[in-house]
Amino acid sequence: MHFTTWLTFFFAACVIAVSPGSGAVLSMSHGLNYGVKKTSGTIMGLQAGLLLILAIAGAGVGSILMASEFAFSVVKTVGALYLIYLGINQWRARVDVVTDNDTASVSTQVPSMSRRFLTGFLTNATNPKGIIFMVAVLPQFISHDAPLLPQLLILGVTMCLIDLVVMHGYAFAASSMQRYFRDPKWLKSQNRFFGGVLMAIGTALFFVKRSPSS
Repeated sequence: MHFTTWLTFFFAACVIAVSPGSGAVLSMSHGLNYGVKKTSGTIMGLQAGLLLILAIAGAGVGSILMASEFAFSVVKTVGALYLIYLGINQWRARVDVVTDNDTASVSTQVPSMSRRFLTGFLTNATNPKGIIFMVAVLPQFISHDAPLLPQLLILGVTMCLIDLVVMHGYAFAASSMQRYFRDPKWLKSQNRFFGGVLMAIGTALFFVKRSPSS
């Protein structure tokens, strides 16, 4: 792979990572609720989901999904329903007021590390937009004159490292606002805001169309 090809992919991956999406919303939501350190588990799950989509596209399965209306619709529906499910859970998240020595503080229940990782993984792994990007864009950066696997590894590592930094940036930005959301009413409002955004993104996925097969 030529350096100029990699550099072009680097900038393309930066634009994709920074663009607001379900992963960014999830990172901000968990960052605000659980802090950056605990959100790292969620973000690692997001990267695992990205790697799965990369492997699917590299194996050619992504092309089959894009060519088959039924297969693409199944993936799209599962992804949309999962985001709506996450949104409903976020909307209904319980807010606890903990009293310690006459001092009241607000806390939220933190899911286990494995639960946070799985949430991140499924968010990206069931995202049809990710499949569209991989199948439509990834081949433009792969040389047919060189072995496929090393190129996929380079592109995959590049993409995950960029997304890792960007998602932690979103989580950090959100967590820095935690002190403004100590009031139970505010915390409940932000849960409903992020829950509503996730449900809106999930609903929008129902309208995603596959690229017409050539």
